[in-house]
Amino acid sequence: MPTYRLHYFPESGNSYKLALMLTLCGERFEPVWTDFAGGVTRTPEWRRDVNEMGEIPVLEVDGERHTQTAPILLQLAKQYGRFGGETEPEQFDLLRWLFWDNHKLTGYMATYRYYRAFTPTPDQHVLNHFRRRLDDFLSILEAHMQKNAFAIGERPTIADISMMAYLHYPADETGYDLAASHPAISAWLGRMAQLPGWKSAYELLPGKRMTHYAK
Repeated sequence: MPTYRLHYFPESGNSYKLALMLTLCGERFEPVWTDFAGGVTRTPEWRRDVNEMGEIPVLEVDGERHTQTAPILLQLAKQYGRFGGETEPEQFDLLRWLFWDNHKLTGYMATYRYYRAFTPTPDQHVLNHFRRRLDDFLSILEAHMQKNAFAIGERPTIADISMMAYLHYPADETGYDLAASHPAISAWLGRMAQLPGWKSAYELLPGKRMTHYAK
């Protein structure tokens, strides 16, 4: 069986996606906490030795480093035969939601949450801009989850693992009380949390936490 090492920090939803996928597939990984807040991923040494793209997470598989969560999730789904598309139409729909998440939902929520909760003096105009975009994206997901149990139908896939990652963090970080504002999304998150072996990011990813500034 492969040996996994995951370079991460606990607040990283992208790190959580990989940690959760491995856990749901019954795999263990060695956690490698990374001082993202201290700027280590922006150093020339880290980009030379760990990830030239300067991003977290990095998943080492038998010593070989893999980056970018979406292709890693696709690779793991294929390897373990779990959480993937079983037909060509399902695979297409999975990719559709996975790419939408990376470009829209995760892209904006990750930035909004980091800027809102972990930045000492965020610019309110910038926060308002991201909030407007997120409200739109969440309305799309809410409408979809009113008609579907999961992203592509009646069973969870890596599209769900990808989309739920940043949404499952506490409301004092995300700024959203989803149970009140988006009940279909909240119910879907509840279904994901019922998967055997599911754990939250702060359960799966130990290590020093960043200073929280949001009120």
